[in-house]
Amino acid sequence: MRFGHAGVIAPRVRGPDPTPFPIDHLAGRVAPDSPALVLKDRALSFAELEREVAALAGALKAGVPDPGARVASWAAKGWLTCLLPLAAPRAGLVHVPINPLLKRAQVAHILADSGASVLVGTASRLRTLDTGDVPPGCVVLEEGDDWGADDPMGPSHADPDALAAILYTSGSTGRPKGVMLSHANMALGAASVAHYLSMAADDVTLGMLPLAFDYGQNQLFSTWYAGGSVVPLDYLFARDVTKACARHGVTTLAGVPPLWWQLVEAEWPDDATRAMRRITNSGGALTVGLVERLRACFPDAKLFPMYGLTEAFRSTFLDPDLVESHPTSMGRAIPFAEIMVVHEDGSECAPGEEGELVHAGPLVAQGYWRDTARTAERFRPAPSASVYGGTAVWSGDRVMRDEEGLLHFVGRRDAMIKSAGNRISPQEVEDAALATGLTVEAVALGVRDEKLGQAVELVVRGKGANDAALKKALAAALPNFMQPRTIHWRESLPTNPNGKIDRTALARELGA
Repeated sequence: MRFGHAGVIAPRVRGPDPTPFPIDHLAGRVAPDSPALVLKDRALSFAELEREVAALAGALKAGVPDPGARVASWAAKGWLTCLLPLAAPRAGLVHVPINPLLKRAQVAHILADSGASVLVGTASRLRTLDTGDVPPGCVVLEEGDDWGADDPMGPSHADPDALAAILYTSGSTGRPKGVMLSHANMALGAASVAHYLSMAADDVTLGMLPLAFDYGQNQLFSTWYAGGSVVPLDYLFARDVTKACARHGVTTLAGVPPLWWQLVEAEWPDDATRAMRRITNSGGALTVGLVERLRACFPDAKLFPMYGLTEAFRSTFLDPDLVESHPTSMGRAIPFAEIMVVHEDGSECAPGEEGELVHAGPLVAQGYWRDTARTAERFRPAPSASVYGGTAVWSGDRVMRDEEGLLHFVGRRDAMIKSAGNRISPQEVEDAALATGLTVEAVALGVRDEKLGQAVELVVRGKGANDAALKKALAAALPNFMQPRTIHWRESLPTNPNGKIDRTALARELGA
């Protein structure tokens, strides 16, 4: 089955087409002359995109004949990294995108863990690899090599449940682990996002997020599902983003909070925001202050806060009409997602009760690559009340559903700070710091303490270091046991390759 016309996502009453299909059908469009991909040196229509995906798939099939073999890519955004997610699965292979910001040791781990048969990357990156970084039998190709595409492949008839990609997490809780995604996981994710964002064939998405990031990759898929075009962008400065928005008439912008802070502090001329229809946030919660700044920068755009995890793609989104009245809510389940809030015994929580967020349905990934132990911990049978049943992702995130059915984030179960017998949510301390207006970013961490078990340490970024005022405000907002022992002021906070605040780096710095 091919994707239908973009109009299939327009009716609000029926939702997106729920039929699973191979992800490589995304390039087969009914509007062949419409722009699909705008690269630095050329633009591809959907017909051209289909031809080039077919040619690349044929070359991969000839060069890597073993079904299910892993093909890794380590390159900046461009022709290769945008086409491989479709071409590799079409050839019966599994794509392993590696974030171009990773260093050789992390790349070596991913190559070894995935058992990659091929690594293709930019020459400058490949030169940084040491002897032993590339596993025996793994062929290394440079991005500009001749692929010898003499036998193009049409869209496949693969089982929608067949493995199509392995996305490695950023490793915030240890070494990166590979999340296994099927054709159906990614294709239904594209349909879901395109539907609730109301995307259309005249939309232009600026691809700022890394393509090795689940939502970064979905920028391609959801836009192509709707028949729109994608402009991939690797940027150095905020002005690179504003210029690209003006040049291409961008309608859709996706980001994570640290990136949004960079962008709202830039100048946005009218021609850079005139066409903007929607901005979306993932990878961390928005604050009231950041929402206000985003609205000021993009007054005519709808703001979509979202929550997700690589193990189940997106889980929830907040209707833009509710952002003003519920600025810190995670919203409700996206299409194809069943979201439950449960007690430790799996029974459902009542409104107002805190519990673990559990995600069931066809967006749930297939587990962690070659890691049965961690898969068993996270991917478990759905709670008995689940409509979908089957395997669910037990997120470890603590949430609460209010009387209106809206979800609110409480904190990570495994990130709770345990101080003097108290369980402290880092999120609550961070929210209090942000609510003072003295900080624009905040991270609370538990640092080992001989008497308390853990002491609260707070790392913040603000326009001016005003330690006394912040301590006074926190003393008024938080109980004594939640007060930070030390407040560390920074001009910037470290970020990981996916653009999220790197809590692991901060914890290491503070000796947590």
